[in-house]
Amino acid sequence: MLTPESNRLMDMSSREIRMPLDEVVAVLQDLNEFVVSLDRLGSRQASGTADEYTVGTFVADRDVARRLARARRVIGVALDAQLSEEDNAEIDALCDQGRFHGTDRATGPSTGRSG
Repeated sequence: MLTPESNRLMDMSSREIRMPLDEVVAVLQDLNEFVVSLDRLGSRQASGTADEYTVGTFVADRDVARRLARARRVIGVALDAQLSEEDNAEIDALCDQGRFHGTDRATGPSTGRSG
C-alpha cells in the first residue's frame, strides 16, 4: 500500500538535480577509491591477511570521514539550492532513518546533510 510519503518519493524520483561537473567528478573519485579499497581490504580480511586495525588505518590515513562528509555536503548544497524546504525536510527525514554505528535508535542519530 502506498503511503503519502511513498507517493511524494515517487514524485521526486523523476526530478533531476544539477551539480557542477568538477564537484561530481571529485565525489566519484573519492567514492571509487573507497569502494575499491574497502573491497580489497574485505578480501584480505576474509583470507586472514588483514584485521580491523588495517581497516581502521585505511580510514584514518585516507581521511575517509572528512572526504565522505564533503561528498554529503556537495550533494546537500545542490539539494538545498534546487528543492523546496518541504522537499529538503523530507530528504533529511529519510536520511535520518539510516543505520548509524554507535547510536541508540531510541535517541536517534545526530546527523545533517549539510554538515
